[in-house]
Amino acid sequence: MLPVVALVGRPNVGKSTLFNVLTRSRDALVADMPGVTRDRHYGICRLEPRRFVVVDTGGLADVEEGLAGLTARQVELAIAQADAIVFIVDARDGLLPTDQAILERLRRTGKPALLAVNKIDGLDESAALADFARLGMAKPLPIAASHSRGIQQLLNALADVLPPDEFEAVSDVDEGGVRVAIVGRPNVGKSTLVNRLLGEDRVIVSAVAGTTRDSIRIPLARDGKTYTLLDTAGVRRKGRIDDAVEKFSVIKTLQSVEVANVVVILVDATEGVTDQDSSLIGHILDAGRALVVAVNKWDGLKLYDREQCRSSLQRKLVFVEWAQQITISALHGSGIGELMKAVNRAYAAANKKMTASDLTRALEAAYAAYQPPLVRGHAPKLKYAHPGGSNPPTIVIHGARTKHLAESYRRYLENFFRKRYKLDGTPIRIDFKEGDNPYAGKKNVLTEGQQKRRQRMIRNAKRSKR
Repeated sequence: MLPVVALVGRPNVGKSTLFNVLTRSRDALVADMPGVTRDRHYGICRLEPRRFVVVDTGGLADVEEGLAGLTARQVELAIAQADAIVFIVDARDGLLPTDQAILERLRRTGKPALLAVNKIDGLDESAALADFARLGMAKPLPIAASHSRGIQQLLNALADVLPPDEFEAVSDVDEGGVRVAIVGRPNVGKSTLVNRLLGEDRVIVSAVAGTTRDSIRIPLARDGKTYTLLDTAGVRRKGRIDDAVEKFSVIKTLQSVEVANVVVILVDATEGVTDQDSSLIGHILDAGRALVVAVNKWDGLKLYDREQCRSSLQRKLVFVEWAQQITISALHGSGIGELMKAVNRAYAAANKKMTASDLTRALEAAYAAYQPPLVRGHAPKLKYAHPGGSNPPTIVIHGARTKHLAESYRRYLENFFRKRYKLDGTPIRIDFKEGDNPYAGKKNVLTEGQQKRRQRMIRNAKRSKR
């Protein structure tokens, strides 16, 4: 699985700001006051050279009573789960006794830790780093998280200390077959679905939400095909997660999404699509994974309720209208065959093989049918296309003036390629590349005769003005 990195330090040293920079999000609340973060935030850092799960923690203070004590407990759990730790200090405050106490805690864990000296902007870098030399940590990293300064150096240093990804060398089809992650909110029937697919009570099923705590990997052979099922813990709103173990189950779920080939999100037909379902689909889209929406507990609905449920699915899942929706009953087994067919179709679409010549012809057809809007009075030119990868299918388009291409035209191209290549069940990534201007930085040198003609033209223009 992806390694885990915990951000640890005193309150208000910039942990949440760094978290938002690494995850390219605004998930963590940032304010110029201590103690804003009390719980953990988690996200995926996809910046080069390594991907990893990053955990934002609350600030450790001298007093460990009340909320401060609960925060400290959460930080300890985050440290125990982490493969590496980024210890963040404030360059403007200098070295404080609390920093030294936190470092003693980290050293007792025996885990690799990096020292990030934050808020270095506007300060003498050498003097700021020298103040923290007493901590005895090698190669402190100067950063300014609010300005994204020093982030690449931090990422490079993390790449040297993190363990290798478990699935780093695994191909799209390994000995375990297609990896299918089954995700959803607690108590929507994920474990029941796994048991129905296996034909045995392989995982515990209970009416109590949160029964499954870890991601369970189970091989499956069905209709001549092999799969690896990833049964995951339920993901619910952060405000409703009280149990510390369940919080780390969420990280395991996100890791399973990252390594899956196809993700099946289970939706409770009696409740419809919730905000948490939409948020979870957002994580799946960020990972670029093929998606199938399975609407469970369908057999218990009356005709009117089914119509309301379909209306809700159509309205709330418009942003993934390409994902096939299958109605099932995990308890009774109805719709299971159609679900696995949808998984196979989504996997085939995600790994569709395309050639540069065919993609270029498709691009020419799309351009001829509908040309992009003008950019500053000039029409963007799309010259040729070639495949850029699979799972998800990536199409690289080369052209001119593509940086300001209208978002509506990007969607048009995505829908055109999706229809032409039957890429249902998978997101599509389209990358635009602009060729270098061969005349950039070059200036024509006038010959002697051209210079004389130019001077005559200038003199004649002056005389005419008189």
